[in-house]
Amino acid sequence: MEKALICFAAALAIGLCAIATGWAQSRIGAAGAGTIAERPEMTGTIIIMLAIPETMVILGFVVAAMILYK
Repeated sequence: MEKALICFAAALAIGLCAIATGWAQSRIGAAGAGTIAERPEMTGTIIIMLAIPETMVILGFVVAAMILYK
């Protein structure tokens, strides 16, 4: 039972981060498309803003690894 709860916690650590990242990127992507249409020189900034939420999934993976391999 304990192993199942540990695996469930690791799955939640990655799954919830992935869902939140997808939600954030959908909002940023929609706003970014409008921004690039009006101001093409902002393309680099929008790409960076899209990359920032990805760190949340990486951190979720690190937490899951720490949970599984403690």
